Amino acid sequence: MAKIQIKFKDAVIKEVPLTQDPLTIGRRTGNDIVIDNQAISGSHARIFQEDQTYFIEDLNSLNGTFLNGQKVSKYALKQGDIILIGNHTIEFLSDKPPEADAARPGIRGRSMNETMVLSPSDQKKILASTEKVEVLGGFIIIGGSTDEKDYLLKDRITTIGKDDGAVIRIKGFFAPKVAALVNRRKEGYFINPSSGKDLKINDQKVAQRYDLKDGDIVEIGDLKMQFYIKEE
Repeated sequence: MAKIQIKFKDAVIKEVPLTQDPLTIGRRTGNDIVIDNQAISGSHARIFQEDQTYFIEDLNSLNGTFLNGQKVSKYALKQGDIILIGNHTIEFLSDKPPEADAARPGIRGRSMNETMVLSPSDQKKILASTEKVEVLGGFIIIGGSTDEKDYLLKDRITTIGKDDGAVIRIKGFFAPKVAALVNRRKEGYFINPSSGKDLKINDQKVAQRYDLKDGDIVEIGDLKMQFYIKEE
């Protein structure tokens, strides 16, 4: 069965088998895959199957959908293709042998007149348009083993987990690769659990988005930390 892997900074956030057709992607609740990022439109793109071939189609999004560095409106997918939506990447993993993809070059070739090469400066402009934030906060580690004792959360998204790309790295054999994601917005921060690992805030289990407040105590496994807002 074909599937996709959703990644942020090379860390796999979620793996989704393509059992649903079409599969919609966007920021708005109600999409099959919801990515809460201001660079992503409410209804951004969809993946669907046509004549036993999977396609990615942009849904007139504001910032566009990119496939292997090219801006596309609709394109046939093959094994290993990398889709860029906002600052998340989605890797397509085909259920067909490589020779099956190679046997249909015409399908991909018909879409070349719809593509536009994405330059590094263009990509920076897209991301920069969503990075104007005011509130600055962080975590002080008060329990557990981490590389640092104080983390200032300057990025749009901070990954917490065992993965090499995680900003706050959890140590331990059974620690999840991605345990939670902290999102930074103009109005503040919120945290989302990303695995089966229990996330507690102020001794209460949290299973969905939580808006962080100054002084909140966050626990993930053996890791315990306190959120703070940095004064200007």
